[in-house]
Amino acid sequence: MITDLLSVAALVGSGIVAGVLFAVSLSVLPALFAMPADRYVYTHQLVGRRWDPTMPILVLSSVIVDVVLAVLTRAEPAVLFATAAVLLLGVSVVSHFCNVPINRAVKSLDPDEVPPDWRDPRPLWRRWHLLRTVLAVLGVTVNAVAVVLG
Repeated sequence: MITDLLSVAALVGSGIVAGVLFAVSLSVLPALFAMPADRYVYTHQLVGRRWDPTMPILVLSSVIVDVVLAVLTRAEPAVLFATAAVLLLGVSVVSHFCNVPINRAVKSLDPDEVPPDWRDPRPLWRRWHLLRTVLAVLGVTVNAVAVVLG
């Protein structure tokens, strides 16, 4: 019974993470790239207000649920839950060490006074974001396979 509930939690958590990151890739990033620097800085700051505190909790909670499932389930699903945990941990590592430092730099800017020699972080941020999106989609996929096999 508890593994069934945790399996639902693993799918919901990893599914939300993958869905949010995919939506950002598909919709938000093209819009941010189309903006002039001042609008981009303002919008990036605005969008990050809710995501920055929420996503780490969601990602790391999903990792914990996957680890617990890896311990509680039998052989094949256990390996898959452990794999999903590693993939989602990869999302967290990429976010923490790559995207978050860029977010902090953008948050420190005044949108009305973007320096003329400003180095646009959007291409680098997008590369890291696409990596974590792939990791998240793989994570939810592996979780789904584990649940089906469980």
